Amino acid sequence: MTLYHNQINYMPSLFPYLLNYQEVAPLIIRVVLGVTLAYFGWHKVKGHKLSSGSNSVLYGWLELFIAVFLIIGFWTQLAALLNAVILIIKLGWKAREGKLVTNGINYYILLLAMAVSVVLTGPGLLAFDMHI
Repeated sequence: MTLYHNQINYMPSLFPYLLNYQEVAPLIIRVVLGVTLAYFGWHKVKGHKLSSGSNSVLYGWLELFIAVFLIIGFWTQLAALLNAVILIIKLGWKAREGKLVTNGINYYILLLAMAVSVVLTGPGLLAFDMHI
């Protein structure tokens, strides 16, 4: 069978009815990302040293501020982009500490992939800045 440029073969979806809920995925990703960032920020504000890089209180408040924007879905793509920058900085600190090729780095890479996906897909459902 020859495939011409105007013919497209689609692979049928295993669960096509779930595609009706495709706006839920960005919602889940952004809320989990926001809660995780809030966890990091809260520990910095409280003075616990749990993170790579800057453990300053100001940095913790910045993370909390961005986390709230992610959770409520306000300026979501900007908040996700700032979160991606924070995660790149964290990866840089891991590299500087010589821990770039450790098992804990997978966590930051996964969070970075989630942040980039929110930048690209938008906020999803239940957000102030829903895309059309």
